[in-house]
Formats: sequence, C-alpha cells, structure tokens
Amino acid sequence: MANHALGAPQLPGPQPVANKEVAGETRIAAEALIKSGGSEVPDAIFRYAMLACGLCVLALVAVIVFQLTTNSKLSWHAFGLKFFFQSEWDPVNDQYGALPFVYGTLVSSILALIIAVPLAVGVAVFITEMCPVWLRGPLSFTTELLAAIPSVIYGLWAIFVLVPLLRNYVQPFLAKYFGWTTMFEGPPFGIGMLAAGIILAIMIVPIISAITREVMTAVPQQQREAVLALGSTRWEMISTGVLRNARAGIMGGIILGLGRALGETMAVTMVIGNRPEIAKSLFAPGYTMASVIANEFSEATGDLYLSSLVEVGLALFIVTIIVNIIAQFLVWTVTRGTPARANV
Repeated sequence: MANHALGAPQLPGPQPVANKEVAGETRIAAEALIKSGGSEVPDAIFRYAMLACGLCVLALVAVIVFQLTTNSKLSWHAFGLKFFFQSEWDPVNDQYGALPFVYGTLVSSILALIIAVPLAVGVAVFITEMCPVWLRGPLSFTTELLAAIPSVIYGLWAIFVLVPLLRNYVQPFLAKYFGWTTMFEGPPFGIGMLAAGIILAIMIVPIISAITREVMTAVPQQQREAVLALGSTRWEMISTGVLRNARAGIMGGIILGLGRALGETMAVTMVIGNRPEIAKSLFAPGYTMASVIANEFSEATGDLYLSSLVEVGLALFIVTIIVNIIAQFLVWTVTRGTPARANV
C-alpha cells in the first residue's frame, strides 16, 4: 500500500549560469576562431610547405639515382652486364668485375641473418609475452641501445675481442668437427667472412627485435585469450596465436635487417679481410660492395676506375631501396592492414 505521507521528491530544476563572464569569454573565443578559419592564406601556405617537404625527399632520391647513373656510364659502356659476372678486379690494367663484391655482400648478410633472426625473435617474444614488468623497460632499452652504437666501435670491438676469440677457440673447433663440409677449412686467421657475419648479426639484432615487438604488440589480445581458452599452453598460444598472425611483419623486420646488413661499411671493412676473391670457406677473407667503395674510392685515379666504383654503389643503392620497400610493405600488412590477421 502506498505511503501518502511521503511527499513527491524535490528535484532541482535547471539553474542559470552562475558566471556570465565565462560564457561571454567562451562565445568571444568561438567567434574569433570562426572568423580566423575563414582565411585561406594560412591553410594554403601550410599545405604547400608540407607538400614541398615531401617532394624534397623524393627529389633527393631522384638526384642520387641520377648522379650514380650518370657517373657510371663509362663503366656501363665498357663492360655492360658482364660487370656483375666477372671476377677480375685489376685497376692497373683497367679490368673490373663486381662478382667478388656481390658474393661477399650476400654471404656475409645471409650469415648475419642466420645468426641474428633466432636471437632477435627470441628476445622479442620474451619481452612481449614472458618478461616481468620490472625487467621489460631496462631490457628493451638495452636492446635498442645496441642500434645507437657507432659502427666503428663495433669494428674496434671485433678486432680486439671477437677476432682473437674466433682465431683461438671458435675456428679451430669448427675446423676440427665441421671441416668436412668445406665451409670451415683453411688457416684460422680470425679475420674473414665469419667474423663479418657475426659482427653484422650483432648490429641487426636490435632492428629485427624492435620490429618483431611492434608487430607482436599489434596482434589483438583476443587472439591470445581465445587460444588459451581452448586449453593451449603458453608456448602454443605464442606460436599459434601470436607468431602466426605476426609472421608477415616479422618477415618485414627480417628483410629490413637484411637491408641494414647489405649497406654496412665500417665494421665489416675492419674484419672481413678486404680481398676480392670467391672462396667456399667462411674462414677466408672477402670483400663487400660497401667496403670496396670505402677503401678504394679516394685512391681511384682513372676515369674507368671511378666509374666502376660508382656502378658498384648504384647496384648497392638499388638493392637496398628494393629491400626496404618490401620490408615496409610486410610490416604494414600487420600494423595497419588485415591480411596477416586473417589466419588464426
């Protein structure tokens, strides 16, 4: 039964604005904003300034390609495509072939990827999925700090630490137990293709690890929860729910690391041996496209000699651009697109 003794609730009605000055100032500011937005001059200036900034980057790349192409015409006319398939590099007789440099660049970069990819992906998985919160920040900072170290510091460290270690312990061990593969034969100098691959691997670990962490973070949390709800273990969740959905982005990070390895100069020059030859053994000295330019460009006197070095630089530039475009596209498919997330 309703209790009539209780009156109707007293609800406050709309109250007037207490501070009329604040309302007036807000109205004045809104009117000023509306009036200022009517001017098209600042918007046009800003738009064209930003357009000019973007076009400057494209123009810079175009100028670099034009200069490299123009300065390598003499070598193109003298050797043609045979330039990339000849092994002789003889500045005295003006005979030039870039095959040893292409071989050294590819072998050292692939060796670096073989060493760096498992380590970088493991670090990224640990930081993203398994690392305690208090350790995540310092470990991420330490990993990214490796990318800030100058390459000449890596080269000095390799000469005084890595090369003696390889010469006295690692290379004798590999020659004793794996020399039958012909990949680990010859005198253990320490300096050679193996040292170059290891130092490159250390340098590209931060790049691959950072990209892998980014694409793993972009995987929706619902993917992890769904896999765990089906009774999967943590390893099954990481391998199925995270790594499988992020594989395109991880591949993009790997290719981006490959682009970094292809263009590295100083550290590789200090430990690879700088000998233009093709050898099956990783103990043998080698040469890369970036190293030959750094070593011989300042000493090149003849026009054909200079043109050949510029042609090597043009080839390296084109390969690096293509590799970076592929890497950025693969990372985009995970971080901004949906193709890589379609498969569970």
